[in-house]
Amino acid sequence: MQNTIHTLKKGEKAIIKDFDIDLIPLKLLEMGCLPGSLVELLQVAPFGDPLYLDINGSHVAIRIETAREIEVEIIKTNL
Repeated sequence: MQNTIHTLKKGEKAIIKDFDIDLIPLKLLEMGCLPGSLVELLQVAPFGDPLYLDINGSHVAIRIETAREIEVEIIKTNL
């Protein structure tokens, strides 16, 4: 199973690996949502949509449909 942004848990961080550029809004690309970018799930709306993210220091809200299209590699933290 591949991990995507929608599979992240609150507070979990990941690195963006890949996505279909035709399915990602241009505004997200302009805000730095690019392969290699650090992303953290900050909050999930009450009904699960949208997701509130920190992408390289920019706070953005994205729809769950978009989050499912962005493949990530989860960063494991040692507790």
